[in-house]
Amino acid sequence: MKLSDLRRAGHWPTLMCAFLYFDMSFMAWTLMGALGVYIAQAFHLTPGQKGLLVALPLLGGSILRIVMGIAADRFGPRRVGLAGLTLTLVPLMWGWLHSDSVGDLAGVGLMLGVAGASFAVALPLASRWYPPQLQGLALGIAGAGNSGTVAAALIAPRLAEHFGWRAVFAIAAVPVAITLAIFWRFARESPGAPPARALRSYVNLLRQSDLWWFNGFYMVTFGGFVGLASFLPIFFFDQYGVTRVQAGGFAALCVFAGSLLRPLGGYLADRWGGIKVLSVLYGAIMLLLMAAAILPPLPVAVAMLFAIMAGLGIGNGSVFQLVPQRFGEEIGAATGLIGAAGGLGGFCLPTLLGGLKSVEGSYAAGIAVFAMAAGCAMLALVNVGQAWRRAWARSELGVSF
Repeated sequence: MKLSDLRRAGHWPTLMCAFLYFDMSFMAWTLMGALGVYIAQAFHLTPGQKGLLVALPLLGGSILRIVMGIAADRFGPRRVGLAGLTLTLVPLMWGWLHSDSVGDLAGVGLMLGVAGASFAVALPLASRWYPPQLQGLALGIAGAGNSGTVAAALIAPRLAEHFGWRAVFAIAAVPVAITLAIFWRFARESPGAPPARALRSYVNLLRQSDLWWFNGFYMVTFGGFVGLASFLPIFFFDQYGVTRVQAGGFAALCVFAGSLLRPLGGYLADRWGGIKVLSVLYGAIMLLLMAAAILPPLPVAVAMLFAIMAGLGIGNGSVFQLVPQRFGEEIGAATGLIGAAGGLGGFCLPTLLGGLKSVEGSYAAGIAVFAMAAGCAMLALVNVGQAWRRAWARSELGVSF
């Protein structure tokens, strides 16, 4: 496989639109986490409340990914993407104009889940244009739109310092509106898109054991990535006493690693096999998390979290090299369901970190629990991977496992 093959296959304007849609949506989705320190100080939140508040958009995204994934299969990802971008403007305006209580912010957070559900639309939009041997790289490029989390973590605190945290919601609406116009103009449906499936077929999908394995694996990689991306500003601020802008900067640095390397995960999985790559990654992530649970000095912690986020990003690309091979005809619904599991993992992680901080007085316990989850994922993948190779290998298509 050569990178030039990607240019000759598919429809690159649509691939770029999928990336841009994903990017701006993720920026909006994780905005609450990027502003978490400011909001927590404004409303005097406890550690548990901090974790829950920044996790609410992740919960909303988890739920809506199922809805939008099914809608993408039935009505086409382009139409659903246009609707998703339009609806994302609503909570951004709400956060700007009427966020005077924790209840308001909870509503804003849940509605921002529409932006997080973009995953279930952008990936099928890109996937349907590309052959099996290019799925990992194509979906890695589209999925690299999670780099929007970097923009949120890096830029939002600086804007909040100058204009106030409420104004940041209004500022974020501008690039979202521009993306809506670009998406409308350039994104196209694949002529090879499968016909709409009966709703009962999605229920049947839930009976597939492979789907639940993917759900579990993605809860660790994507749930870990987006959960940490939302919570790291609070973690650095609380644990190391840095300024609010510095906390956002350190978080952005770590998030950048995971966002940048997601396409690499797809590429490596195409070349050496998603099962092999994921197995190594889960083990490495587990060891790094165990070391991070010691809560080392700030420079060491930043380096470890940078490596952890890099591993999680590569893992996200590797998981979705495998998904289209197993669920090619149901890619929209499968993406929505697996993405929902990932979003649920993202909701659980900040809630866990904040909750255990309230009980134990330290973030160490929450990080250690996450390390155990990565270890369990590694053991499970080693076990199920052998059956997968026998059951649905694609060697005749040049796809590695």
